Amino acid sequence: MHKYIWILLFVLTLFSCGTDTDTGEFTVGSDYLALSNKVILIDTLTVDMSTINFDSLATSNRSRILVGNYDDPIFGKVKSDSYFQLSATAYALSSVGSDTESVNYVFDSISMILKYDRYFYGDTTKVQTFNIHRLTQKVKPNTEDSNFYNNSTLSYDSESLGIISYTPRPVQKDSVNVKMSSEFGDALFQKIKKREITDFDSFTEYLKGLVLVPETSNSSSAIGFSVTTSKLRMYYSKYQADTDEDSYIIDFQILDATKQFNSISSDKTGTILQSLPNSTGKLSSALTNNQGFIQSGTGVACRVDFPNIKQFKNIAANGAIVDAELILKPVNNSYSEKYPLADSLTVYVGDNLNRISTTLVNSAGTTVYGKLNKKTDEFNENVGYSISIGAFLQKEMLKQSDSRSSLILTLPGIAQSVNRIVLGNQKHLNNKIQLKIYYISY
Repeated sequence: MHKYIWILLFVLTLFSCGTDTDTGEFTVGSDYLALSNKVILIDTLTVDMSTINFDSLATSNRSRILVGNYDDPIFGKVKSDSYFQLSATAYALSSVGSDTESVNYVFDSISMILKYDRYFYGDTTKVQTFNIHRLTQKVKPNTEDSNFYNNSTLSYDSESLGIISYTPRPVQKDSVNVKMSSEFGDALFQKIKKREITDFDSFTEYLKGLVLVPETSNSSSAIGFSVTTSKLRMYYSKYQADTDEDSYIIDFQILDATKQFNSISSDKTGTILQSLPNSTGKLSSALTNNQGFIQSGTGVACRVDFPNIKQFKNIAANGAIVDAELILKPVNNSYSEKYPLADSLTVYVGDNLNRISTTLVNSAGTTVYGKLNKKTDEFNENVGYSISIGAFLQKEMLKQSDSRSSLILTLPGIAQSVNRIVLGNQKHLNNKIQLKIYYISY
């Protein structure tokens, strides 16, 4: 017991017991708790929070067509266009044995059938409108890698091949059917009928791909559709004099998921994030009303730093951080039924330039996530994400170099959704970040 008292006195004399405003000092608060004769709980270590913006996110091969736009009261105008290349299993009319026989086949109609994948974000009670355009550029990355990114774009024809205004029902309905231009459909049909299109190469040379572009005049939501089950469907029929017409279809699908991507943009003009720096910088939460921000799709992430963690080595000649819990609180009124909280946070380890090195793991090497406590009370004080960071802080404390690692927080599905969250920092009035460190001396 005498050893514990001397350790505590050493801590209190070595460091000043300042408030959160003492960002340059390591502080041990008076609210320490003796858990045994060797373990203390420290809950006043300085935690710095900031917002960063990744340069780009790979959005191809994510199995989701994401289309829509909405005006976010915090993050600004969010918009997602979806580009894709199509192909078919066969490029021939059904049972055509000769050119003479093919004369009896006639074009009926063509539609884009988009199957909901049950993802949505925003207000689905309002009408959403989007157009379908024909690409004038092949679906091929401009760079040496094989990915498309949230800031990738391809050129397309200004003429709309199809338009739909609909009220999304992503949970209640199966699909959205967009009737497309008869001129476009008939021209494609004639190419196949005349055998000018016979394979994938001749087809993509004629139709390089399509893009779905939401209209900005009515902003409401972003909706997810399935890459694997959505399709362009052509209807045609064969006229026979002595019987009714026989109906047929040709389906053009996204058979190569790497040739589909979502271009997700955000206009932050006039928002609290309009001065968000480039990918290597950070925007301190002190400049954003003591808040940190995360938004999937656009690359906005929250960064957490522990500037004084190395000074823990001064507590005792021999000691270790045995556990630590970081609790992050969503800001009241920043989430709702339209903007729900995610069930978890994804946590990465990054450097001072926001470059990610690895996911956060515990001492056993298991990936660590931020887990949401959904238990609510009158003032939502219990709603928060809990992250176990003891192994991370122990490693940071023992570093010999001057370099420090940060925790970078994102949401699951960062490259295929537009979910967002607002978190309070250490000085936030109602939703303060909390850090509890359990330190043992031996």
